[in-house]
Amino acid sequence: MAETFSDLIAAEDVLLFVNAAVTATGQREFHSGAHAQRLSLVFLHEYVRVNYRPVYAASLALDINDHNAVLIIEGLLRTPREAGPEEKRVEGRLIARRLAMLPPQRVYRLFRGLRAAGVGNRRTRAILREWLATRPDLGHDAVKYRNGLKSAARHFHLPLASGPPAAGTAELGDFLFEPGRRGRYAHKLLDAYRRAHFEQGALHELPFTVAEGFAVKHGIPRRAFLERMEPRMTRLERLRTQRSALARSDAGTGDDPGVRTDLTVMPLTRLALYVLSLAMDERTRRRAELTRALRTAARRAAGPYTGTWGRVAAVLDDSYSSSGSGEKRRRPLATALACHFLLDALAAPGSYTPLWTSGSTDPLLVRPYGPTPLGLRILDALDQAPDRLVIVSDGWDNAPPGLAGEVLRVWRTRLDREGRTSAVHLNPVYDADGFDVRRLAPGVPTAGIRDAEDLPALVEIAQFAEGRTGLAELRAYLDRRIERFVEDDPFCRFPGANTAPSADRGTRGASTHDELPPEGR
Repeated sequence: MAETFSDLIAAEDVLLFVNAAVTATGQREFHSGAHAQRLSLVFLHEYVRVNYRPVYAASLALDINDHNAVLIIEGLLRTPREAGPEEKRVEGRLIARRLAMLPPQRVYRLFRGLRAAGVGNRRTRAILREWLATRPDLGHDAVKYRNGLKSAARHFHLPLASGPPAAGTAELGDFLFEPGRRGRYAHKLLDAYRRAHFEQGALHELPFTVAEGFAVKHGIPRRAFLERMEPRMTRLERLRTQRSALARSDAGTGDDPGVRTDLTVMPLTRLALYVLSLAMDERTRRRAELTRALRTAARRAAGPYTGTWGRVAAVLDDSYSSSGSGEKRRRPLATALACHFLLDALAAPGSYTPLWTSGSTDPLLVRPYGPTPLGLRILDALDQAPDRLVIVSDGWDNAPPGLAGEVLRVWRTRLDREGRTSAVHLNPVYDADGFDVRRLAPGVPTAGIRDAEDLPALVEIAQFAEGRTGLAELRAYLDRRIERFVEDDPFCRFPGANTAPSADRGTRGASTHDELPPEGR
C-alpha cells in the first residue's frame, strides 16, 4: 500500500527523535547551553510519546544513549493509562531488557525520580522487583548504592534478600534502616562495611569507591591504598586512577602509583577519549601502545564486517568546535577519532582514505583547532571515487559556509545520479534549536552518533532519513530490532503485528509485569 503524506511526516518525526536520543544528554554543547538542551529534549520526548507511543517504546531497542533510555522508561511508567494491554506487554519486556543493560546507579536514580514524582503503581513495582531479582548480590548494592536501594525499598515496599535465605531479608533490612541494631552480619560485605569504620584491614574487602572514603578517614597514604586495592578495581576505575596519577606526576604534585589497565580490552570510543586526554608528548611516547589498542578495539567493534566495505573515504571533523564543552570535553573529536580506526577496519585492506578538516595526517595527535572546511575535504574525498563516503562532523560548515551542502547536492543530482558512491553524514552533536542533529544536504542521509561502535547500525538506519521511506518500512525495521533485542521473542512486537498468543503461551514463563491487570499498571 502506498504511503500517505502523513506517514512520511511520521517517519521523519520518529527519525528526528532517534537522532536526538542517540546524541543528546541534556548537557552543554559547543553551540548551545544545558538549559536549551534539556528543554528541547523534554519537548521531543513528550511529543513522540503522545503521538507515536509504540515507536517511542521501540526506541529502547536501538543504540540510544543511557540518558534518553532512562527518560523513555520514566515516561512510559508515568503514563500507564495511555497504553492498551498489548502495548503494555511490549513495553514491559522492552523496559526489563533495557534496565538489565543500564548501569545500576542509573536505575536506582530512575526509581528515586519516580518516587519524587509520586509514581508507585503495581506495574512499576513489579518491574523493579524483577530487576532486583536479577542483581547478583543485593548486599553489594546495599554497600555501593546504599541510598538508591534504601529509597527504592521504602517507597515501593520491596522485599529484600541477602545472605542465608532464613535471615537474609531481615539482615539486609537492618543494614539499610537500622544499622546499629546488629553487632555482626553474616553477609561478608555487609560486615566488612561495619568493620571498616574502625578497622583498616576491612577496607580492602569493600568496593573501591566505598573504600576510598574510609581510606581518607583513616589517613591511609594514597599510594599504599591503591596498591592494596588494585585487585578489586574495575577496568574503568583502573583507567581513571591511571589518568589522574599521570596528571599529578606531570604536574609534579604526586607519584604514579603504578596502577595499570590493559587498554586493548577498552571499548573503542572510551579508549579514544582516554587517548585525547593525554598530553601530546605522552601520546608520542606511547604511540605504539595506544595505536595497537585502538586498532584492536576497532577490529573487535567491526566484527564480521571487517574488510567488507570496499573503498572508504572519511571526512573527519577536528575543528575547534570538536572540543565540545566543559561537561563533554572533546567528545565530538573522540567520536571522530574512534570512527577513523573503525572505518579503517571496515574498509578493504589498503582502501581507506581519512581526511581531517585541519589537514592533519597523524590521527593520534589530532586536536580541536581551526575552522570547518567540510566542502573542500568532501571534494578531496570524492576525487578518490570511493564506494562509501562517511562524514563525521557536527555539521557547522563555515569555511566557506554552505559549501559542503552545495558540493553534495551537485554531486548527487548531476555527477552521481546512479548512486555509485553511497554517502552518510554522522553527527555527534545534538542541535537544541533544530530539535535534531544538524544536516548538510537533503540528498545525503544524516544520523546521530555518540559511540563509534554503533556506526554500522547507524549507517543502516540512516537509509530511512532520505525521505523516501514511510512509517510502515520504519516500523518493520524497528520490529526486527526489537526481536533481536529481546532474543527473538515473538510476543514483543508492535501491537497488532501478529501478537496473538499461542496455545502454549502459559508455558513461556511470563514476567510479572505481563500478568498485572490493566487497571493496576
